[in-house]
Amino acid sequence: MPYLDLYTEPLTARTAAHLLRRATFGPTQTEITNFTGVTATQAVQQLISNANYSPPPPVDLDSTKPTAGQTYLDKPFNGDRNFDFGHYLRYWWLGLMTSQTAPPSLLDKLTLFWQNHFVTTREVVDDYRFVNQYLLLLRNNALGNFRTLVTRISKEPAMLRYLNGNENEVGKPNENYARELQELFTVGAVDFAGNKNYTEDDIKAAARVLTGWKYTNYWVVGSTSFTTTFADSKHDKTDKQFSAKYNNTIIKTPAAGTVPQGKTTGDVELDSLVTMLLKHPQTPRFICRKLYRWYVNPNVTQAIEDNVIGPLATFFASPANDYAIQPVIVKLLTSQILFDEANIGAMIKSPAELAVGALRFFNQPVPDMTTDYAAFKTYFDFVFWRMRDLQLALIDQPTVFGYEPYYQTGYSKIWMNTTTIALRSDYTDAFIWRWLTVKPGYKMGIDVVAWATALQPNFSDVTGTPAISCVDVQNGFSKNLFARELYQSQKDFLIDTIMMQGIPRSSWTFEWNAYRRAPTDTNKRNAVTWRLQNLMKYMLRMAEYHLF
Repeated sequence: MPYLDLYTEPLTARTAAHLLRRATFGPTQTEITNFTGVTATQAVQQLISNANYSPPPPVDLDSTKPTAGQTYLDKPFNGDRNFDFGHYLRYWWLGLMTSQTAPPSLLDKLTLFWQNHFVTTREVVDDYRFVNQYLLLLRNNALGNFRTLVTRISKEPAMLRYLNGNENEVGKPNENYARELQELFTVGAVDFAGNKNYTEDDIKAAARVLTGWKYTNYWVVGSTSFTTTFADSKHDKTDKQFSAKYNNTIIKTPAAGTVPQGKTTGDVELDSLVTMLLKHPQTPRFICRKLYRWYVNPNVTQAIEDNVIGPLATFFASPANDYAIQPVIVKLLTSQILFDEANIGAMIKSPAELAVGALRFFNQPVPDMTTDYAAFKTYFDFVFWRMRDLQLALIDQPTVFGYEPYYQTGYSKIWMNTTTIALRSDYTDAFIWRWLTVKPGYKMGIDVVAWATALQPNFSDVTGTPAISCVDVQNGFSKNLFARELYQSQKDFLIDTIMMQGIPRSSWTFEWNAYRRAPTDTNKRNAVTWRLQNLMKYMLRMAEYHLF
């Protein structure tokens, strides 16, 4: 198997859809068409160049407030609205994920990867300004340099708050962040063979390196800014000795007068700590293994460890690359292993891929956040709370380990359980029954009759143009919906049992032509609608559980 060799074949509709499902939260039909015929390299470069780093800022979505539709991050801290404004950050991010008007980009799905890697949560941080700055740090550096990301996240106010870094002082060290920095953010707890990557003494030494970092103006009503500070008097200035796991490295406090201009003692020691962590041979493997599981396949075999993770990690940490993230993403998303048949349809959709992916695939337009804020809120009330029920509450992971399916054995399989199966069906059923009014004139969901009508050549020419068949309808409705082609037995079941309810397929032609002759006849339209809704409902239930 060629593994990381470049995939050079022009993308078909199937492989274009596969790449877009993995690199984004799910494609539209138009995007699949537009990416068909290009190479994987061209497609990935387009997904990178399409990234928008200056989206409109979030606004107040409460239509009962005089500030509705106005930005709030540029105004003094409002404690009375702290929950609302933190919550609206999630809707803002979902809006970026779901948009069908912006060119497709891999930025926001990769940002979710980093947000689930360097976890902090809205609930624990509990200052919407801190959460916003943290999220922008991840988003703006998602394709940047891992060294920079680790360094900056270590003193980011949201992380200092979430993992008690602000409480870490000389004489009373708090080891919380030092532990997670190694276990979850860099080297990983154990290597692929199960050997420990660091010691408890390494945690203690790292905690001493990290003493003295603070943040300002947390939850100070009326404050207009906040920042990270370093309190030299709270910093442990003794030597920090690490174990043989880190080649017995000693991090010393720099002598007076040797600290570079614009830096603090804390910066110098943090840089030394990050350099040491990145030199650990397991750090690049740990990160590349997580990226492989995110994009390619949740199962990492010994063959994958040897032929994909190892070489990718070597490239990631090489002097020429020096921990740049973008080249690693490009190499992985343009590799033959991504497009290997065994990896197409190898993952269960997360709640984000299900919820956002359905909205995009069925072209459910996102209302304008600023000018149509009430409809925008209604739209994402529907999305967010159902994603939360399905185990993915955006920016609110249950623990520092992230969303459970992304770190427990079984990975994506445990998005599915006896509760979430029913909830997934409820979500996709809403697209069939169209009960949600986003705003007057806009019901969320699929107009199945309009879809079928679009499949019918010369709709009004009943005598001269044959009716589309049940097979035509099933094929049309399933176009690009499934990662893997359905078996013929599945197609027959969908048509004969679900759509036609056991009566002959020829009956469809009679019902459809009757509707074509009198499209305004409610009874005829309802008869057709009932069959089409049954078919689409069951196909969506298959697709929601379907591997992607």
